Amino acid sequence: MKLIVQIPCLNEEATLPLVLKSIPKRIPGIDKIEVLIIDDGSTDKTVTVAKKHGVKHIVKHVGNQGLSRSFHDGVLEALELGADIVVNTDGDNQYPQERIGDLVQPILRGEADIVIADRQTSTIAHFSWYKKILQKIGSKVVNKVAGTDVPDAVSGFRAYSRDSLMRLNTITRFSYCTETIIQAGNKGLAVKSIPVTTNPKLRESRLFKSTFEHVRKSAMIIIRAYIMYKPYIIFGWLGGILLALGSVPFIRFIALSIDEGTTRGHIQSLLVGSLLLIGAFLCLVLAIIAELIRINRILIEDDLEQSKRHHFKADRLS
Repeated sequence: MKLIVQIPCLNEEATLPLVLKSIPKRIPGIDKIEVLIIDDGSTDKTVTVAKKHGVKHIVKHVGNQGLSRSFHDGVLEALELGADIVVNTDGDNQYPQERIGDLVQPILRGEADIVIADRQTSTIAHFSWYKKILQKIGSKVVNKVAGTDVPDAVSGFRAYSRDSLMRLNTITRFSYCTETIIQAGNKGLAVKSIPVTTNPKLRESRLFKSTFEHVRKSAMIIIRAYIMYKPYIIFGWLGGILLALGSVPFIRFIALSIDEGTTRGHIQSLLVGSLLLIGAFLCLVLAIIAELIRINRILIEDDLEQSKRHHFKADRLS
C-alpha cells in the first residue's frame, strides 16, 4: 500500500521544512510513504528547499496556475507514481501532518473513499466571528448540495483513495475543496471527517485577497456544480415560480373584466402575464436541454474514468 503526500506550494521556502519534518515516516497499514511537491510558479527557493529535504517528486508550473490546477496535476502525478492513497496538505504548515496516519485509517478499513480533516473552525483563535459563521453556513450549503455531512467543507487537509481519484474531475481553477465534495456526494462516494487541531498561523492566505472574494468565488462554484448535477431542480423551481406569477395578471384581467362587464382596458395585465409565461416556458426548455447535457456529461465522465483506469493500470504494471 503506497501513500503519496502531495503539497501544493507557492513561495513556501520558510514553512515547507516544518511541513516535511512533521510528515510521518511510518504508518500502520502503509508500506511506502513518498512526498510530492507541486510548485505553482514559486519565485523563491521552494524547490531547492524541497530537494534539500529529500523530496524526489516535483511537479513544476512555470507560472502561477491556481490551487485547483495544482491539485489536479498533483493527483495525476501521484497516480502515475502508483499511489493507493493520496493525502493533500498545505505548504504553510497550517495542518498537523502528524495526523496523516489517522486521516488514512478510514480508507484502509474500507469505511471511506475520502476523509476530510475538520479544523473545528469555531475554536480557531485567529478566525474572526464572521469568518466562523461564513465557514459554518458555507459547509451546510455544500452538504445540502452534495448530500454529505462534512463539518469543514473547505479544509484542504484530506485523504483520497485511488478509486475516488479515478472518478473525480476538477473543473474550477480557484479551489478544488467544495467541488470535489459535491462531485463525491453526487457520485455516491463515501466521505468522512475526523477532527484535528490546526497549527499556529504563520502567514496570510494567498488563495484569496479578502473574505468577500472567497465567498463570491465559492458561491459560484456551488451554484455551477448544483446546476451541473441537478439542473431540473433549478430550472424547474424557476419555471414554477414564473408560471405562478404569470397566472396572477391573467386572473386579475378576468376578475376586472367580469367586475366591469367589459374586456377593454387592463391590457398591461395580459402583457405582463404573457411575458412571465414565456419565461416559464423558456425555463422548461432549458431544464430539458440541461438534463440532456447532464446525461451526456455522465457518459463522458464514465468514459474518462475507464480511460484513466486503463492508463494508470498499464503504467503500474509496466
